[in-house]
Amino acid sequence: MARRSSSSSSGAWRYLNPAYYLKRPKRLALLFFVFVAATFAFWDRQSLVREYESEISRLEDDINRLHDQLRKAGVHVDENPSNARKDLVEIDPVNNERREKVKEAMLHAWNSYVKYAWGMDELQPQSKNGINSFGGLGATLVDSLDTLYIMGLKDEFQKARDWVAESLDFDKDYDASVFETTIRVVGGLLSAYDLSGDKVFLEKAKDITDRLLPAWETTSGIPYNRINLAHGRAHNPGWTNGDSILADSGTEQLEFIALSQRTGDPKYQQKAENVITQLQKIYPSDGLLPIYINPHSGTASYSTITFGAMGDRQMWETSMEGLISLTKKTTPSNYHYICEKNGGSLSDKMDELACFAPGMLALGASGYGPEKSEQIMNLAKELARTCYNFYQTTPTKLAGENYFFHAGQDMSVGTSWNILRPETVESLMYLWRLTGNKTYQDWGWDIFQAFEKNSRIESGYVGLRDVNTGEKDNMMQSFFLAETLKYLYLLFSPPSVISFDEWVFNTEAHPLRIVPIHDNKGIGTPARPFGPLGRKQGKPE
Repeated sequence: MARRSSSSSSGAWRYLNPAYYLKRPKRLALLFFVFVAATFAFWDRQSLVREYESEISRLEDDINRLHDQLRKAGVHVDENPSNARKDLVEIDPVNNERREKVKEAMLHAWNSYVKYAWGMDELQPQSKNGINSFGGLGATLVDSLDTLYIMGLKDEFQKARDWVAESLDFDKDYDASVFETTIRVVGGLLSAYDLSGDKVFLEKAKDITDRLLPAWETTSGIPYNRINLAHGRAHNPGWTNGDSILADSGTEQLEFIALSQRTGDPKYQQKAENVITQLQKIYPSDGLLPIYINPHSGTASYSTITFGAMGDRQMWETSMEGLISLTKKTTPSNYHYICEKNGGSLSDKMDELACFAPGMLALGASGYGPEKSEQIMNLAKELARTCYNFYQTTPTKLAGENYFFHAGQDMSVGTSWNILRPETVESLMYLWRLTGNKTYQDWGWDIFQAFEKNSRIESGYVGLRDVNTGEKDNMMQSFFLAETLKYLYLLFSPPSVISFDEWVFNTEAHPLRIVPIHDNKGIGTPARPFGPLGRKQGKPE
């Protein structure tokens, strides 16, 4: 192998000898120029750093002054203004990737709706057409507004906003469900207003709510459950024998109070609070109201007590004692579940719909003393484990509609369809935020992957007719975009994104901004219940 010449190494050292440059003035000038330029670059960078730090300090001072002013006005603010910045900086890369996957799923669902069912209530993905299952109120579009906004999908949100402004019309000769219209349409519009500040949403929310108000014109103040949007004729469905459903009567408080807060008109809040006043009159000692209430007498009819389908702090605490009395455990796996009560007997059956209860319990646990709080939180965790296993115990890893429990056999699927429901991931989101336990994020990711594997098709997402066989149905429920995907997105987002200190979710997962008290009439009272009194029904197509 050839060896290098020693002259090459000695030649390099000459550039470090000052005498070399004194004999070559042009090179000396070039060296001086490089030195000056490097010095200026260094000091300019240092100056920029100092200016940046000074600007950050000035902004934090401004934020602190603003927070002081807001506190004086009675508005709750984060005590540490750097928390939001910290949350944005310290995003877990795994959760960030998961969140982006959920966002992509939302885009797929939304674009499919836009392509095949624009302006209609819901998409039937397999037949690639829309269906007006809620009277043509654009249910999926209105339900999706806040999800699009939260996910930063600005173009999609603007397109939907323009449809609301130009095409959303409530003057329809259609008998609407007061409950579904309130949680989906009123809630969706109010949430879009709170997030964007665009008054077109508030005007539309007021319009539809004014059309619902005649349903409250009953002797007792308990509303009818259906109303004709064009003519104002209210009634109850025949299958209830003239009774109103508890869930339908006890769930509109959040939206109606919020509308009074934002419009300054107390009539909406008064109607909703009259219902609670009536329920207090007939409230049983065990806190378990049956699901049917007579709208004329205001009394409860004999019926099933359930935390599943159709099913103020003191009332809530009493009800939670009733819930605890309905709770049992399986063998051999010790799954906790909530029974249904028929008269004096308990049925070992639990709906997936009741899986909102773990989140409700976790949210309300902080209102107790330490010992009771721990008991309630532990129950929330155990019920969440059961709900997660509703998913894990089927071949598709998607939950059935309800489950039965048998001694020595844990659980078995009853009604075996899955219609993309959100209740379990809702509770996982609450439990993760309130405990910091990332297990709940992992469970949510398992459920999301099962939806991706079994429910995603080229033209949207569908439910399953049978979670055992994987047979698909032909419906993309509007609450999949409003709730399921939103809760999953928030499950993988920093807690500052739709903070619990500033927002409260309605039954359809529409976040409404918490408003402080600002007068003596109750308008402006923070509308923060500890969980809905009932849930949605549904069936596959």
